[in-house]
Parts: sequence; C-alpha cells; structure tokens
Amino acid sequence: MKKPVITRDCVKTLLETKYLSVYDLQYEEGRHYYDATRRSADRLTALKTDEEFRDMQPDAVSCCVIVRTPGEEPRLLLSYEYRYPCGRYLLSPPAGLIDPEDRDKEDALILTAIREIREETGLEVKPTDRIYVGNPCVFSSPGMTDECNAMVCAVVDAPDLSTLSQEGAVGTESFDGFLLATKEEAEEILRSGRDPHGFFYSVFTWVVLAWFAGGFWEKEV
Repeated sequence: MKKPVITRDCVKTLLETKYLSVYDLQYEEGRHYYDATRRSADRLTALKTDEEFRDMQPDAVSCCVIVRTPGEEPRLLLSYEYRYPCGRYLLSPPAGLIDPEDRDKEDALILTAIREIREETGLEVKPTDRIYVGNPCVFSSPGMTDECNAMVCAVVDAPDLSTLSQEGAVGTESFDGFLLATKEEAEEILRSGRDPHGFFYSVFTWVVLAWFAGGFWEKEV
C-alpha cells in the first residue's frame, strides 16, 4: 500500500477550542482521518518531516516517582486523580502539560516533571535527588490522537512523608489521596489489571508500575 502523504493543504479544522481541537486529515481524495489533539494546526505531528518527528517534543510529562524514606523499602508514589471521561478517580502518576514558555528550553521535560511533582504531591525534587528522562516521547493512542508524553523518573529521598499534599491542584484537577506501593504491591496491581479498589487504570499508570516493579528505575538509561 502506498504511504498516505499529509500536507498542510490536506488539513481542515473541524473543532478548535482552548484545550482541544479536531482536524480532518484528508490523505486522499474523498478519504478522511480525524485527529483529536491539543496541538495547533501548525504543530500537528502528521505534518512533520522524519527529521522533525525524531526530534519532536511531547505534549506532556508523566512521572515515575520513587520515594525512599529511612527504614522503609522504596515505594512508588501514585495518586487517585479524577478522570472526567471515566467519571471517577483513577490510579495515576503525577503528570502535566509542558508550559508553552518552557517548550524551547533544553531541560523542558525535567522542569515540567519537577513542577508537576511539587504541585500534585507536595514533594520537592532536590539537587541531591536523581531525576532523568526514561523515554522522551510515548504516544497514548495514535489511532485517534497525536498526544504524547515523555516518561520522567524521579528518585526522591525524604526524611518522612509529612510533606505529601495534594493542595497544589490547579484548574480541573481533583485528587483523592495517594497510594505508596511497594514492589510486591506494584506487581500485584500489574498482574490483576486493577487498583486496590478493583478499578482499571491508564496505560501510563501501567508504564510506571512496570518501570518500578522491573527495577529499571535503579539504573539511569
């Protein structure tokens, strides 16, 4: 099958709002594909050259946060965040969009991760803590959207958990507590496909659970 070629002339805006747009990608005469995205028309992934695609910046950052406290085994920090399309609180990693003013910064992914961890958990990533990009760009569902996240791992040493807080929630964010999972607990959530309440969770939660339970966090990639 010949590779479809999508140019700027192929793109028609069907819906454009502050937070989400829908574009019609007419890749052949009379043939259409629809893209629901946070991106403006000039930033659509479908229009990028191969070189631009390899170097593209994601929309957001999801964080694998491992907390180490004295006398305790390392634990993965997850939150219960309200997900409007699902109508309930789902087990989720700290995550957030890259601010427009940070997009051109070399350390944009790390800056975003540090900000989101602080806002959503109350933890401050210190200069002595380890934080690094585990994966620069992962598409969430490329059959319907070009939205993508970087995966950032932060290993935070804390004397205790007294600073944990969800008071930094902004905008539509709503939280309902934390889950600090041991390796054994993370493995059980992975095996069952459900959180301790019996609910399903997102693919990005699955990724951080696997990253933690598999021990990948212990060695920077």
